[in-house]
Amino acid sequence: MKDLTRYRNIGIFAHVDAGKTTTTERILKLTGKIHKIGEVHEGAATTDFMEQEQERGITIQSAATSCFWNDHQFNIIDTPGHVDFTIEVYRSLKVLDGGIGVFCGSGGVEPQSETNWRYANDSEVARIIYVNKLDRMGADFYRVVKQVEDVLGAKPLVMVLPIGTENDFVGVVDLLTRKAWVWDESGDPMNYQIKEIPAEMKDDVEVYREQLIETAVEQDDELMEKYLEGEELTIDEIKGCIRKGTINLSFFPTYCGSSFKNKGVQLVLDAVIDYLPNPMEVKPQPEVDLEGNETGNVAVVAPDKPLRALAFKIMDDRFGALTFTRLYSGTLSKGDTILNTATGKTERVGRLVEMHADSREEIEAAQAGDIVAIVGMKNVQTGHTLCDPKNPATLEPMVFPDPVISIAVKPKKKGTDEKMGMALSKMVQEDPSFRVETDQESGETIIKGMGELHLDIKVDILKRTHGVEVEVGKPQVAYRESITKLIQDSYTHKKQSGGSGQYGKIDYTIEPGEPGTGFQFESKVTGGNVPREFWPAVQKGFETSLDKGVLAGYPCVDLKVTLQDGGYHPVDSSAIAFEIAAKAAYRQSIPKASPQILEPVMKLDVFTPEDYMGDVIGDLNRRRGMIKSQDPTPTGVRIKADAPLSEMFGYIGDLRTMTSGRGQFSMEFSHYSPCPANVAEEVIKEAKEREAAAAK
Repeated sequence: MKDLTRYRNIGIFAHVDAGKTTTTERILKLTGKIHKIGEVHEGAATTDFMEQEQERGITIQSAATSCFWNDHQFNIIDTPGHVDFTIEVYRSLKVLDGGIGVFCGSGGVEPQSETNWRYANDSEVARIIYVNKLDRMGADFYRVVKQVEDVLGAKPLVMVLPIGTENDFVGVVDLLTRKAWVWDESGDPMNYQIKEIPAEMKDDVEVYREQLIETAVEQDDELMEKYLEGEELTIDEIKGCIRKGTINLSFFPTYCGSSFKNKGVQLVLDAVIDYLPNPMEVKPQPEVDLEGNETGNVAVVAPDKPLRALAFKIMDDRFGALTFTRLYSGTLSKGDTILNTATGKTERVGRLVEMHADSREEIEAAQAGDIVAIVGMKNVQTGHTLCDPKNPATLEPMVFPDPVISIAVKPKKKGTDEKMGMALSKMVQEDPSFRVETDQESGETIIKGMGELHLDIKVDILKRTHGVEVEVGKPQVAYRESITKLIQDSYTHKKQSGGSGQYGKIDYTIEPGEPGTGFQFESKVTGGNVPREFWPAVQKGFETSLDKGVLAGYPCVDLKVTLQDGGYHPVDSSAIAFEIAAKAAYRQSIPKASPQILEPVMKLDVFTPEDYMGDVIGDLNRRRGMIKSQDPTPTGVRIKADAPLSEMFGYIGDLRTMTSGRGQFSMEFSHYSPCPANVAEEVIKEAKEREAAAAK
């Protein structure tokens, strides 16, 4: 049996360009996993093995890898930082026990690091903070620590102080041991000396050390008393308090260094062992029934319990489909038969592999706490639970946001439709935020995603990985429709033509619901005018009609239907008659309820150097943006705003032009809101033109 206390399942997450992947590379080098360090900017990083990642210098897929440090096994997941791929971060956090949040020493807390931090808070993942790139111009450790407090509302627990700044950054002082770690300029992470603290830093070290101990001992009343009585605490006692506070998210141990120059990474690795939880120290995963309600049971992290595992990522490569799986309890061996509770089908485990970025090592068995890949699973998708067929249970599933942008694609070469279809279905399995559907009227293939870059990369993957060249249509926005006033109405469905007829009468009200409530149905029928067994048919009739709104054919959302009364015929009434009545009632009443078009509004976080602020704000106003706040940062201004998605196409190019290439932005879906009349008219007109073209 493996010793689970020596396991750490950790993720590394941050904003684009804060140095996550470089940090992962350094960790792999230090732990002896790779011998030559690959650089991101040269397109040679170990965990960035997709061509698209190497070219753009960004991480798109989270890569999983295992390594060892001081007799502890680390399962590391390097996640992307770009906002269009936050789904990757979210699903990785779901299966991690701890994380390292990387911040850039000069950029500080950037837009995407906020989103990722929020996800990590939602998933209750313990973290340590690593302020990277302290060798950069304008890097300032103390400023970033202050930003973590102000912007993220988190409590950083400073564990080290930097020695020197920018080009003169040579190492760090470990506050607990009061020792200085100093690296030479060779770039070899092992070329360091542990020395006495530089004289000019002694006062600062004592001030920060005292703050550290005072914050840590709040976790333990006995040690707090001991400390207040003036007794000296041992380093192990202080570490015990820090570990406890880190695991219950009271604070976040904060380190600094320069991954690129190989300075400071060892202390972060030691901190992962000292302060981040092992699989047995995190809250066990709750089990749910098929309807998604919690059963009260949890997946206990123990090898001798029934198997409970979560598939958190599917990846297709030249050896077949890989299903990345986190085992929460039980063991899994080659040749086992396991049940997928989402499909109700069993599958046999052909091969098990432990991943090291894009190479793999075959293993015979895995146990609770492990993160492994299963080769050759057929019907498993992200978020599915794999379990023991004799003892089934479902783990809390992952929830993915709906895509907000879509484009039509068709193959350039005739006869490659089937090839494109197969490639797209593989891509949908790999990425749950990517959807594919066929437009019933025009027969076009529509792909949907979280943003322009997201779809851009998908088209690129189609071309390179799957060899399918496609023509891309104009981006389409996922509009919605809703109603604005309450309507009372009645509808009778009667059909009599030889033999038994059909009869169903319903009196109902349709009213607008609160934003985000979706569809609600209630029956207030008393006295059996519409027998109870027909209520679900009425509900189904309305519900299935919602897919197509009356204005432009977009789905209708946020409304409530109340069945007030009606009538039935003892012979001619049936569920199907009431369902037809409800469908016709929808078509009859929605146009009377003042329908409107809703558009997706995005939450924007734009960074611009101060000189260009006026241009950027003027441009956002032209795009119907609502400016929420403007916060000065050491290197420029951060503007937070809401803007409709339809106005944001091509924004990245425009922003770069306006700011001489220095502007950055991130955008995520916020909410739906009513379109202005002129925009709504345009949307309806386009929908009618599309319908007319499809009819030809």
